[in-house]
Amino acid sequence: MTKKLFAVCDLDGSYAERLTDYLNETQSRMFEVRAFSSAESLLSYGEGHHISLLLISTAAMSDAVRGLDAERIVILSEGEQVREWEQEKHVYKYQSSDQLVAEVLDCYASGAPGEPREKNRITCALAGVYSPVGRAGKTSFALTLSEILGRSRRVLYINLEDHSGFETIIGSGSGQDLSDLIYFARQKEGDLGVRLQSVVRSAGSIDYIPPAFSPSDLRDVPAEEWLELLARLCACTDYEVMVLDVGDRIDEFPLLLRECRRVYMPVLNDRASAAKIRQFEKNLEALDYGDVLAKLQKIRLPRTQIQGSGGRLLENLASGRLGEFTKGLIREDKEWEVPDDRKTGARRTAGSA
Repeated sequence: MTKKLFAVCDLDGSYAERLTDYLNETQSRMFEVRAFSSAESLLSYGEGHHISLLLISTAAMSDAVRGLDAERIVILSEGEQVREWEQEKHVYKYQSSDQLVAEVLDCYASGAPGEPREKNRITCALAGVYSPVGRAGKTSFALTLSEILGRSRRVLYINLEDHSGFETIIGSGSGQDLSDLIYFARQKEGDLGVRLQSVVRSAGSIDYIPPAFSPSDLRDVPAEEWLELLARLCACTDYEVMVLDVGDRIDEFPLLLRECRRVYMPVLNDRASAAKIRQFEKNLEALDYGDVLAKLQKIRLPRTQIQGSGGRLLENLASGRLGEFTKGLIREDKEWEVPDDRKTGARRTAGSA
């Protein structure tokens, strides 16, 4: 995937460098980021380079800068009103880096060219985690699987449950979530990959999309639309694995499971749980989803406690009994084999911390 050029220009050179360092840590998969501390150096560089996104302070902005070969210019404002640059988008300079970057990427995604895509052709590996049995450890396992796979691959975790409780579990704060990404995708305009970067967050070795706050936002999305969204994300990002933590309320969710290379189903030993599993399997057969049945791998998970939040929680899961169990599953499954040249070293994730 060819990187886009993101230029940051601020007359306060130390600010420009700090922000560029942050962008290189969090957005390096999407952008090549360069810092400029004067309009002159920016104009000189811009004579021979196409700039995808320019973030520039009000003091450095000029008609000459507006004439650069730049797809999108966003003004870095200190709160002042400058009438000459009203047509450009503005973001407030003195806010947290993650919020500032999210706003800038949101501005760029809305005006950037749409990404080329082949409808409903999912090119990265999907791992599904689903169970008709409640309290079987489904989400803990999905997070553990994501964390362990994420240490050698680029992994995106997507929670598709009605009430995930994710803010409490992982410690994600306020901001855009899966609902915002769905809304943007429906517009069929702009750059979905860039918009994803304004939504996605990171913890441990994985990236994740904060789950939809309102359950109705998930129920209103048909399975075909989910498939198209996943295909577009595969086409415009470099994720190798997407782990889907699937709930019952997704419309025609077996269609999502059908696209997964593996579907892990946590189960329990009691009689009521066994009855639910049998009914689910009969329903799949009756609805002509025999191919999904063939992909199901029933697993009985060891007891585990959720401790900590964010990256610490994922580390605790991966290093405990559930982690050892999950590593065993991965070792037994050739689908998740890693090339020898990538077996050491954790990757750096791309979303905001």
